[in-house]
Amino acid sequence: MTEHETTGPDRGRERTVYLDHAATTPMVPAAVEAMSAHLLAVGNASSLHASGRRARRVVEESRETIAQAIGCRPGEVVFTSGGTESDNLAVKGVFWARRAEDPRRTRILSTAVEHHAVLDTLHWLAEAAGAEVELLPVDDRGRLDVGALRAAIDRDPATVALVTVMWANNEVGTLQPVDEVVAAAAEHGIPVHTDAVQAVGHVAVDFAAAGVDALTLTGHKLGGPYGVGALVVRRELSVSPLVHGGGQERDIRSGTLDTPAVAGFAAAVELAVKHQAEHAARVGALRDDLVRRVVEVVPDAHLHGALLDSGERLPGNAHLGFPGCEGDSLLMLLDARGIECSTGSACSAGVPQPSHVLLAMGCDEDQARHSLRFSLGHSTTEADVDAVVEVIGPVVERARAARR
Repeated sequence: MTEHETTGPDRGRERTVYLDHAATTPMVPAAVEAMSAHLLAVGNASSLHASGRRARRVVEESRETIAQAIGCRPGEVVFTSGGTESDNLAVKGVFWARRAEDPRRTRILSTAVEHHAVLDTLHWLAEAAGAEVELLPVDDRGRLDVGALRAAIDRDPATVALVTVMWANNEVGTLQPVDEVVAAAAEHGIPVHTDAVQAVGHVAVDFAAAGVDALTLTGHKLGGPYGVGALVVRRELSVSPLVHGGGQERDIRSGTLDTPAVAGFAAAVELAVKHQAEHAARVGALRDDLVRRVVEVVPDAHLHGALLDSGERLPGNAHLGFPGCEGDSLLMLLDARGIECSTGSACSAGVPQPSHVLLAMGCDEDQARHSLRFSLGHSTTEADVDAVVEVIGPVVERARAARR
């Protein structure tokens, strides 16, 4: 069982089973070592003196490492503060640039199951910048209806500024048909952005082979530090910056680079991609065992998202519905027993909301509230799975009793 020291109100808890790797995953030693090696070094990577050049060397070597790992050119890696900034930069920046080139380009096509870093950006563009946002439907597994995408494009391709479709869903783990999205958009020269935050290091991701024009990734989802990520963007694609200043990162993202974090990020990406296949096999087997045994204990529990053996699901994702329960109650009851996971719902201003992902998949509001997401990662063990199976029955019974 994974053990962590606890302080404050949880100090009495000796062991914590951490199954929320989709939210963030522990830093791997290689990333800690790479980051620590540069924390005491002085030097702004934009300075021309020796200390600055040393910092710049670290940044550029890190850029090359990431490029090699995900199949892009080093100059296509634009460092950011993480996934949310990268998504904002891609969606706003490409929209602004494309509309400036041709005022007819006012439409943005996306899906109804995107992360809020994309959805809220789209909402803002619709309200503040006159964008016409079309959220395309998904099936009951959370997979984009490619026919609906093609129809939306074909209706008036000259007015589409961009298409943004996530690589893998953060809630239910379903992989989207990125290749089909690219094929549909490429017929009309429309750029495609994909939020691959959940995908890199967990499934095979190759920027050049995928044919996308912009791709988001971040450090803390794959064993790197918080607060650093990247937008991989083709040199040929015009992107209007969100931040103006010193002109760093191709003048797309100004600001002094966090050299130690960039080094840690690169080390984590390299390691995660190198061991992706074996990681997927190990974590996938643990996930399958977890789902099978939980359903044995709670027979009416059910899986949301793509089937386990379909090849269309993240290996570490187990998103389970428990009829008659509130997901938040389940989460807190499990947390009290030292098991950390997440619900399938977002919490807005302290008020639990049904999951927009599950609603888009056809669930009603009650079904969209009764779910838990167990997300497994590199530190997950068989003992962690055993711990969940041991307590899930009594926890579900107590949560159901609380609703009566």
